[in-house]
Amino acid sequence: MRCKTLPIFLLLSVLLAPINVLAQEISISDTVLKMPLAEDVSMDDAVDSMKLRANSLNFKLVAHLPLYQELEAMGVETNRIEIFQFCDARIANEMLQFNPDFSAYLPCRIALLEDSEGKAWLVTLDLAKIIPSANLPPELLEKAQLVSDNIESIMTAGANGDL
Repeated sequence: MRCKTLPIFLLLSVLLAPINVLAQEISISDTVLKMPLAEDVSMDDAVDSMKLRANSLNFKLVAHLPLYQELEAMGVETNRIEIFQFCDARIANEMLQFNPDFSAYLPCRIALLEDSEGKAWLVTLDLAKIIPSANLPPELLEKAQLVSDNIESIMTAGANGDL
């Protein structure tokens, strides 16, 4: 009796090899935008600055998760970790009408993290690296780039304590 699954396995291995190579070449660090807070900027000041900048850009703070407080309530020692979610609902709707898969990227998240040495960081998905592969029509491409620019502006304001 001849095994028919081996040729199928070999075929799948050949077809999936480029995907495996690509996955091995990209590290998680390659997909994020990370900014340290300036030395004279407290984490609370960074939060206030991000909220103000988002408001001025018509980006709504739609969710806030003070994860460190939840961990502390469970008895887990942790540094400060907070997740902020911002959204321009009109642009989000247009992106979802174009392709519902964009829902996986909504809303835009910015994490405020304190590392093991006490240094504060702002971290988000680097949309500038994702947008080119999205195959968007020109009008949506322009809006996606605006979202990317606005998220970076919100982070920069937070990192520098701009009020």
